[in-house]
Amino acid sequence: MTTERTFLGQPRWFGTLFVVDMWERFSFYGMLAILYLYLVATPAEGGLGMSTGDAAALSGLYLALVFMAALPGGWVADRLLGARKATLYGGLFIAAGHACLAVPTAPALYPGLGLIVVGTGLVKPSMAAMVGDIYRGHPERREAAFSLFYMSIQVSALIAPVVTGYTAERIDWHLGFGIAAVGMLFGLAHYVIGLRHLDGVGALPANPLPPAARARVLRRAAGWGGGPALLLCLGVASGLLGFRQVLAVVGVLVLAVPIAYFVVLLRRPAMAPHRDRLRAFAWMLAASAVFWMLFAQVPALLNLFAKESVARTVAGFEVPASWFQSVQPLFLLALAPLFAALWLRLGGRVGAPPKFAVGLACGALAFGVMAVAAAQATRGPVSALWLLTVYLLIVCGELVIAPVGLSLAAEVAPRGFTSQILGLFWLFAALGVASGGQVARIATAVPDAAYYLALAAASAVAAAGVAVAARVLTRRLATPHDAPADRDTVPSR
Repeated sequence: MTTERTFLGQPRWFGTLFVVDMWERFSFYGMLAILYLYLVATPAEGGLGMSTGDAAALSGLYLALVFMAALPGGWVADRLLGARKATLYGGLFIAAGHACLAVPTAPALYPGLGLIVVGTGLVKPSMAAMVGDIYRGHPERREAAFSLFYMSIQVSALIAPVVTGYTAERIDWHLGFGIAAVGMLFGLAHYVIGLRHLDGVGALPANPLPPAARARVLRRAAGWGGGPALLLCLGVASGLLGFRQVLAVVGVLVLAVPIAYFVVLLRRPAMAPHRDRLRAFAWMLAASAVFWMLFAQVPALLNLFAKESVARTVAGFEVPASWFQSVQPLFLLALAPLFAALWLRLGGRVGAPPKFAVGLACGALAFGVMAVAAAQATRGPVSALWLLTVYLLIVCGELVIAPVGLSLAAEVAPRGFTSQILGLFWLFAALGVASGGQVARIATAVPDAAYYLALAAASAVAAAGVAVAARVLTRRLATPHDAPADRDTVPSR
């Protein structure tokens, strides 16, 4: 493989993968910026006219499914397709999904969202796997490459809401959705042209299934997945199942899968020596789900608050509400180095549970501020500084919960189970955002200030619980003295 550095100080292959990853993230963050606003916009405004509760539930389930899809998507790449084909097919699914959403008809919404979920589940783990494989044995170069990939995520997160938000809110919603389809196709064309720079990386499955096992898996997938999906589609087509019933069925599945997955994983014989640590880790997963429940309010109700209750006119120009979704990645880019330096300074003196308590406290404080802002908004539009303060506090919580949680997952994972335990962390994140979407239904029945204050109280209770149990949890999560030291680890990002 060529070592000529031609793209951001990296070999040519890096540019091949970078462009695909950038457009995939453009799709993700662009959707977060405009999906909820499109759902609640009236038909006269070009939207679907959903209630705020139904729209929050749907957008929460969409976000949850995106989180969950990486687990089966990674398995398909590892066992069936190989990372290279999985990335290509995933990108095509994403482009097709956005093309569906660009069609100005309501029935196109659900197949469009489904295609994007499937495509994202294939692309994200496959891209990471190829970068890891190319730099196998060179951890310092791999970490540098992943850092640049992280930069691509934040750049897309900054740009996507500005581009798609302005287009959707000021011109046409469906054109806003369709922009990502064009961009994704451009990224895939660049990917196909640049495949020669990858040599054999990702060309074959890393751990392919034997033909007999593949046939058996496909039969089971058709039975356990295809059958229920067919019944669900028939129920919708026949009118027996309405929109809310479908949301309830999918919501129950999203809530049940992480818990069921953890229980099945814990019952494996190989887990016997590690069960005490994993049970303690389950409390941390539950605490993280509370934070992600708060996080789910950002692209939904907080986005609506920006549209309806924030003074957004600057020098005669009305800032689109969706542009506020660019604030979080901006704060992330500014604060991530400071938090990384803080963790290095603290070293091993402060364990994960106290850090989680701080992250949850940031979430509680954010929604306490949000409750005050909502009370102020009853008398008229409020300053954008209220919402900016809320986003700043949420980002502080995210910079604690996400990296500390992933690091803890890698630490407690028994040998050979690192990927599954990391996947478990994101499954509970999905549980949290799905719960956040369902909880948002309450917002239509209570004053906004009371709703946000209740969320602040829930996060404060979770923070207090983790803080009180921190010493016990830290002891149970600690690596046993007789545990093998050469188990799988994940390189730091």
